[in-house]
Order: sequence, then structure tokens, then C-alpha cells
Amino acid sequence: MSRDDKSQDESAIAKLIHEEDEDLTGFQWDDGLVLAVFWSLAFVVFLQFFTRYVLNNSLGWTEEIARFLLIAVTFLGAIMAVRRESHIAVELAFRWLSRPVRKALQYLIDVVSLVFYAFMGILCTQVAGKTQQKMVSIDFPKSSLYWFIAACFLAMTIYAARVLWRHARTGTSRLIDPETARAIGPTL
Repeated sequence: MSRDDKSQDESAIAKLIHEEDEDLTGFQWDDGLVLAVFWSLAFVVFLQFFTRYVLNNSLGWTEEIARFLLIAVTFLGAIMAVRRESHIAVELAFRWLSRPVRKALQYLIDVVSLVFYAFMGILCTQVAGKTQQKMVSIDFPKSSLYWFIAACFLAMTIYAARVLWRHARTGTSRLIDPETARAIGPTL
């Protein structure tokens, strides 16, 4: 293989690698928080596996902490999904409806989501206020988990209000105008 062939191969490989770069413009700081909690969860689960199956002496706190970290990943991910409008939806039925009906249904979905997130946040604050227990393996109040979930529902409520406001202001969304929304992507 000549030197020119080798340099062409290297440039082709570099071009191929460069073409696969991901567009990260839709991510924000709270998405990084989800990533950090997820990797903390991965570390705790690995630590649990290592101590149980390699050292034959499991750390008792890893199971409970892993469970609570999984809950944190779930609700932090839900915040991200509300902001990016990426919760699952049945979009097939919207294709056969007229635009005014799709628009009315989008507003209904936005209002119901907003009310649901606010209501669940209120319920979580009530549960957090009444919970007096400590975690089993570590001396930490369980109510802190419920306060965290309530804060996540507050963030979801705020993002849902922003989504509703944007849909009302622009008159369009991914469900109302799927052709144009596919081109621009999420805007929050």
C-alpha cells in the first residue's frame, strides 16, 4: 500500500467519524443532571454486583440507594421529556383529523398534562410532609425523596405551562402540523 493510499484511507475514516457527530443543541443543563444521576446509579449497581459476587460480602446500602437513584433518573428524565415534548403519544389518529380538531386536542392534552403535573406535585408535598420514616440502610429521611419528586413535578408543571404558552402563541405543534414540526424539532 502506497503512502497516498494510506493517507486517503485515513482521511476517509476521519471523514466517516466526523460525519457521525450528534447534534446536541437541544440539550440543557438539567439533561446533564439526568446523566450524572444515571452514572451514579450505574456505579452503585456495579459496586453492588462487585461486592456481592466477587467479594462475597454485599454492601447493604447499595440496593436501597440504587432504588432511589432509579426513581431520581425516572423523574429527572420526565422533566426532560416534558421540556422536549417527547412523551409518547398516539400520533396515528391525528393524521385523519382536520387541523382545527388537532389544534383543539393539542390544547386539551396540554391543559390536562399541566393540571396532572400540578396535582401530583401537590400530592407529593402532602406525602412528604406526613412521612416521618428514615431510610432502612442509612439514617436519612424518606421525606427527602418525596420532596425531590415534588420538585420534579414543579419543574414539569413549569415546562408544561411553557409548552402550552408556546402552542397557544404559535398556533402549531408537532401534533397539529407534523410536517413542519419534523423540520424544526423541539424548541424549548
